[in-house]
Amino acid sequence: MHYTEMYKNKRTSMAEIVKEVKSGDHIYVHPGGAAPLDMLHAFAQYAKDNLEDVTSTHILTLGPLDYMDPALEGHVRHCAWFAGGNSRAAINEGRADWVPVFLGECPKLVYEKKVEFDVVLIQVCPPDEHGFCSLGVGVDITLAAVRMGKKVIAEVNPRQPRSLGDAFIHLSKIHKLVEVEHELAELPSGEISAVHEQCGAHIADIIGDGDCLQMGIGAIPDAVWAKIADRRNLGIHTEMFSDGAIDLLEKGVINGEVKNLHQGKIVASFVLGSTRCYDYLHNNPLIEMHPTEYCNNPFIIAQNDNMVAINSCLQIDLTGQVVSDNMGSRVYSGFGGQVDFIRGAAASKGGRPIIAFPSTGKGGKLSRIVGEHPQGYGVTTSRADVHWIATEYGIVDLWGMNRKRRAKALIELAHPDFRTELQEEAIRLGLI
Repeated sequence: MHYTEMYKNKRTSMAEIVKEVKSGDHIYVHPGGAAPLDMLHAFAQYAKDNLEDVTSTHILTLGPLDYMDPALEGHVRHCAWFAGGNSRAAINEGRADWVPVFLGECPKLVYEKKVEFDVVLIQVCPPDEHGFCSLGVGVDITLAAVRMGKKVIAEVNPRQPRSLGDAFIHLSKIHKLVEVEHELAELPSGEISAVHEQCGAHIADIIGDGDCLQMGIGAIPDAVWAKIADRRNLGIHTEMFSDGAIDLLEKGVINGEVKNLHQGKIVASFVLGSTRCYDYLHNNPLIEMHPTEYCNNPFIIAQNDNMVAINSCLQIDLTGQVVSDNMGSRVYSGFGGQVDFIRGAAASKGGRPIIAFPSTGKGGKLSRIVGEHPQGYGVTTSRADVHWIATEYGIVDLWGMNRKRRAKALIELAHPDFRTELQEEAIRLGLI
């Protein structure tokens, strides 16, 4: 059967497609900017009157999630592998669940059937002449869900970019589809403050020609991009690709020419950013999309010499224990790929794993460097994994330092208003 006839046979209406989900089903939702928002809205309306005991699982999605509404309790319950702003309240109110898991290991949960999906809800670009649709801005865990899910339901959106690499699903694998057309949800970059500028400058000081970078979205990564425009032959191997890199790509600063792995290519697992970023991804052979079990595999990451991984955190104690996903009993995000890339960069020849953050929070009222974490706070990145730490007051490599040297080095990175207090805490704790 030619793919055009296959396409017509699978096409249906939004009112009909949501009926593919049954009570008791476990559904997977395409995350990030690829979230099938029209379908999710229709699904929530349908579930309220027709479904019970449905579980939804995904990582961070952009845009509203109507099925998180308290009115749908008992009808749909979310299970987050990474919490975002649209799911955080439900998790912390006990209306949704959260799983501590490394992003690079999420597909393994699917392939080993620790988690099984009855229905997989995705958004794809229109099929090409061979009947293949691209997963667009999100290959991530979705490729595993598509391969292992019992039923795949797709929104076909012409605004979804046709990303290349290991990013395709054939029409024959899609059970039903519905046509939509809307812009993808965007995640704008944050405003760069003087503090972010200073953090970025310290990080830029240890980035050299030919380094391979992993950076997320946000003010500190954007500040770093702006300060390394004079470097040469930079590469990218990352979980997330975003707007910050585009200017340097267009200037030829980033070209991947000296990468050990996928020379001349950017390797990423998902794309979050603006429409400009999504448009840059479309049909661009410079960018190879791969699933997280590949992109986030520390043994793969480590094959890139001079791997520089830049991540952030909520808080760090004076021994180097990093908290990034929680504030005690309250979930903030998830493990994501931080530990995957910290360990991969640490094992890389010449690698530099970096945790970067402003030294204070809440408008300067609290120090994000603390003597010890409050009871109940969970450590995301262990003190044995930690290497470089950066704030607006400097950057230091803690690897190999004893507790006394670590404490003193971290106090120097704290805001001056809190250094005396931290010194006293270090003495009380027997660190110095």
